[in-house]
Amino acid sequence: MLTTRFVTGAPNWIDLGTPDIDGATSFYGGLFGWQFQSAGPDSGGYGFFQLAGKTAAGGMQTTPEQGPPSWTVYFQTPDAESTAKAAEHAKGSVLMQPMDVMDEGRMAILGDEAGVPFGIWQPGRLKGIDVAGDPGSLTWVELYTRDIPAAAAFYYTVFGWETSATPFPGGTYTCINPAGAQVEDMFGGVVALADDPIEAGSGAYWLPYFEVSDTDATVSKAQVLGGKVRMPATDVAGVGRIAKLADPYGARFAVIKSVPQQS
Repeated sequence: MLTTRFVTGAPNWIDLGTPDIDGATSFYGGLFGWQFQSAGPDSGGYGFFQLAGKTAAGGMQTTPEQGPPSWTVYFQTPDAESTAKAAEHAKGSVLMQPMDVMDEGRMAILGDEAGVPFGIWQPGRLKGIDVAGDPGSLTWVELYTRDIPAAAAFYYTVFGWETSATPFPGGTYTCINPAGAQVEDMFGGVVALADDPIEAGSGAYWLPYFEVSDTDATVSKAQVLGGKVRMPATDVAGVGRIAKLADPYGARFAVIKSVPQQS
């Protein structure tokens, strides 16, 4: 599962684009206990969602021209320019050119071969999120796509990701881990849109999962706070109890109470 022991190609940051940062702070604060802290007067309104003093995510208020409300997953790179060029060579796109974020690091927004946006983060002073895998923090990411082999080939070219097929109720699940990493370093999966009735009508996208202590209680709380349940709490054998949600502005995410890992 995801940890803060970041390696090349693994998720190391996540942020929210929302039309109402105050409303989003209220929602995620009530759901996960997050507090929003501004990144400063030169940050353009960007800030950090803090969980007990540790940064769990970033976020900022965005306009309709910047895209719909959504979560963006960022993956670690040692060289943002080279990764952006690799994405273009693999028939992806550069949606936002590599740029310095003060002295914190270097970022870019790319699109994969299906047009799915994702970010890259070249660490500077800021290495990544401070917490992962704990309740209220990022623990897994999942790519929904129309073509798993094409997506796997793209991300292999860009990041060197390795994939493996894991038995799953009704079929197999494609897991992802960084190049040369161990099975325990898996951080996400790839799912065919056609295989998921909830996602089949949507376009390809990255879905973040946040760990929770009680999936059912989180689902109920999300509804009270104005969120939407896209998939009710469901047990997945050997994985945990998951649910798919959307915040009051439409940004999609999932929650999971993971099954304890065997030592």
